[in-house]
Amino acid sequence: MSTTGRLFGLGVGPGDPELITLKALRHLRAAPVVAHFAARGKAGNALTIIERYLAPEQIVQPLIYPVTTENLPPPFCYETALATFYDESAAIVAAHLDAGRDVAVVCEGDPFLYGSFMYVHDRLADRYETEVTPGVCAMLACASVVGTPLVYRNQTLTVLSGVLPAEELKRRLADTESAAIMKLGSNFAKVRSVIEELGLLDRAHYVERATMGNQRIAPLSSIDPASVPYFAMILVPGARWAA
Repeated sequence: MSTTGRLFGLGVGPGDPELITLKALRHLRAAPVVAHFAARGKAGNALTIIERYLAPEQIVQPLIYPVTTENLPPPFCYETALATFYDESAAIVAAHLDAGRDVAVVCEGDPFLYGSFMYVHDRLADRYETEVTPGVCAMLACASVVGTPLVYRNQTLTVLSGVLPAEELKRRLADTESAAIMKLGSNFAKVRSVIEELGLLDRAHYVERATMGNQRIAPLSSIDPASVPYFAMILVPGARWAA
């Protein structure tokens, strides 16, 4: 009787290869197949983080996004295209699993915090033995490189997507003591405008590609919106509490 492979979702951290956990590294090195997500024509951040740990005999399986952050005219539907892509990616991974090969799907940051692996997990976890290893997520890496605590005592931290409409962002930011705003890119100008309206500009920190070799930390006012990548974040830490 044939035995199917096991599926591993590995959080490999925010960018610094030394921030991968010992458990994730153990599963990574043991997996016959390592799958990673990437934009067309690029290696992908997750692969860049872990490629130094791979052995020549391991199969590297790319899963290439059909579209990332670009705006395409109607009738193109971004959500439909991504749903189809995740169906196809799950089928690629399942083919390896059905052949008896364990597959480690690597994910920058944590697999279950805006990680692409979660969509493969949704499609395959009920069919194959699956294990998820958490990773150091980007917002914690950003707080570390900026050198600021995110929340004190009973403060509330809110994780927000920069894709939200301006009024929704404004409402949610006004209702929380601390925030991490992700998915910036082309949304940066809108997010900065909201932060300025709320009088939070002095508390906010801009961090780009935290812990990577090309990391950048800068005041929000100095950032050219056209230069902001997807892997950037704004932190609005909680007000400092003194005992």
